[in-house]
Amino acid sequence: MTESPQDAPRPTGPLDGVVVVDLGQIYNAPYATLLLALAGAQVIKVEPIAGEISRTRRLVNLGAGIAFYMLNSNKQCVTLNLKDPRGQRLLTELTDRADVVVENFRPGVMKRLGVGPEVLRARNPRLIYASGSGYGQTGVYRDLPAMDLTVQAMTGVVASTGFPEETPLKSGPALSDFLGGIHLYGAITTALYRQARTGEGAVLDVAMIDSVLPALMSNIGPFVAAGIEGRTPPPERTGNRQGGLAESPYNIYPTKDGHLALVCITEQHWLGLVAVMDRPELLTDPRYATKLGRIAAMDDVDALVADWTRTQDTEQAFAGLRAAGVVCAPVRSLGDVIADPYFRARGMIRDVEVETIGTLPLMHSPLHFADSARIPLESARGLGADNEAVYGGLPGYSSDLLETYRAEGVI
Repeated sequence: MTESPQDAPRPTGPLDGVVVVDLGQIYNAPYATLLLALAGAQVIKVEPIAGEISRTRRLVNLGAGIAFYMLNSNKQCVTLNLKDPRGQRLLTELTDRADVVVENFRPGVMKRLGVGPEVLRARNPRLIYASGSGYGQTGVYRDLPAMDLTVQAMTGVVASTGFPEETPLKSGPALSDFLGGIHLYGAITTALYRQARTGEGAVLDVAMIDSVLPALMSNIGPFVAAGIEGRTPPPERTGNRQGGLAESPYNIYPTKDGHLALVCITEQHWLGLVAVMDRPELLTDPRYATKLGRIAAMDDVDALVADWTRTQDTEQAFAGLRAAGVVCAPVRSLGDVIADPYFRARGMIRDVEVETIGTLPLMHSPLHFADSARIPLESARGLGADNEAVYGGLPGYSSDLLETYRAEGVI
């Protein structure tokens, strides 16, 4: 008898069997737990009775709420009132059976509720208690409220984004939230490795401010060097040029129908660009003959490249430069990116039917194990959809008791 697709074994990931209690909200911790879920972990998303903040943003407008569905695929969804002692007890009984608990409340909130790491790990010493926060659990900034924008401001991302002499800008993507979430995932998986070897749990403190800092290396380097050499630091904002002003050409250039990103890191890149531009005389011009010369003449180099790109269609220029081995890419709209079949062919985007909304392009994990099938994406569950399935699996929680808890606002 031939096995039907319905009968085929469901793909499992490397974290199959790991149980995660997810108290995360908005982007930071929910992205870390999404990566855990798409690596095979059982993730139980615990929300307040009214729903997690990003879920309720849908009430503002649909666009604001879609991120919830992108970040909470493949999780079980339960509700819990952590201000009620019965809710606190339910959480401790959930974490007694868990490997990991993840939260990104302000420092001290869980401790004030009586369910901080000391309490939970006293009951379950092998528990990994993972905290994501804006500024960490220690230090003078610890108690500052944090959002992606404010962490961008505190880390120098805002100061280094935009053009010289113009108002600084935030980065378009939520860099702080997602870099923090990626590092939180890395800390959790590292702790799971130690847990598997030694049985030890952990208390993890991953701050968004710490997670963003390494991404500023190109920008910070020139300031450090200026201090060592006793000279005036370069401008903080370099527009579309490389943050350390150490490459040329390196910019966004106009085309007849859009824009093109173009970078020459090596001499081979420069030779390829000159050939495509059909400007062989540039190879013998002493101003452009070396990389240092091109950096010193950065304005002139950018003007030369822009004069050529303005005569080209974007795709025409992209094709010619790509064939010559030059690092470049068309500047694409968000609509073009979401519609790109490349992501669906790789399994990074899946079009999934979401109840009451329709088909959404949900994102899979970038962590792809090439020797195993991806875990199928499942739509985020409704508010409290898994209350009975999850809580009913704990000793002593009958359907009648859970109905009482629901009526009394505990779940």
